[in-house]
Amino acid sequence: MKWLEHLRIRYTLSHHPVPHEAWETLMRDAVIFSGLSAVERAHLRELTTLFLHRKSFDGAQGLVLTIEMRLAVAAQACLLILKLGLEYYDGWVEIVIYPGAFQVTRDDADADGLVSLQQQTLSGESWFRGPVILSWDDVAAGLAGVHPGHNVVVHEFAHKLDMLNGSANGMPPLRTDMVRQQWTDGFSDAYDYLQQQLVQHHPGLNAYGATAPAEYFAVVSEYFFTDPQTLCQQAPEVYEQLQLFYRQNPAKRRRAFGSGSAG
Repeated sequence: MKWLEHLRIRYTLSHHPVPHEAWETLMRDAVIFSGLSAVERAHLRELTTLFLHRKSFDGAQGLVLTIEMRLAVAAQACLLILKLGLEYYDGWVEIVIYPGAFQVTRDDADADGLVSLQQQTLSGESWFRGPVILSWDDVAAGLAGVHPGHNVVVHEFAHKLDMLNGSANGMPPLRTDMVRQQWTDGFSDAYDYLQQQLVQHHPGLNAYGATAPAEYFAVVSEYFFTDPQTLCQQAPEVYEQLQLFYRQNPAKRRRAFGSGSAG
């Protein structure tokens, strides 16, 4: 019942608030939140509070997670769903954070069907109805805006949105007022363009996006929230579709912040 859910939400917000000082520090220092209005920040804080209450955070390899670390991950994850809703992250609960890049071992089959074990070093990973796994070193780099266009939290939580249709294929469940063909055409053309740029050794976006449509969606989501101007220049149709999907306009937000007309 909706009234019962509303009661639960109000109880969580009043009895489990995020620490004020930690929140203000995060909003001030993390580049990704630049330009958010006071109303947007207030809504983001509510979403973050509920997210922290509903998800479990576990440190790996002896990493002790502070409230500031959990808050940083949760707030960035909730930025993606600021205009979507927390239900977009339903169906799973766990977030695992390693101190740095971590290794995974996978079965890999060659063209002849021969299976061998391959080790990979990752900064993040998302499982369908399973955990989100992150490297804290990479989370911290994203907070500092060290590499515009790169943000492991945005990348892995974009995969979570993509998986809402059952598999990561670069096509999350679109809003009812969006046109599927426009999304498909815009993303396909931009994906092909990035692959052409790679052939010429001059990719305009992170080359990892050219490895699969699912990775392209995650990579352009990173640019959308951390380096929107580059995405506007390299793939304007994709930016427009992401603006419709996320219901946000980070490029406009950044311009307003730069001119001092937004808080």
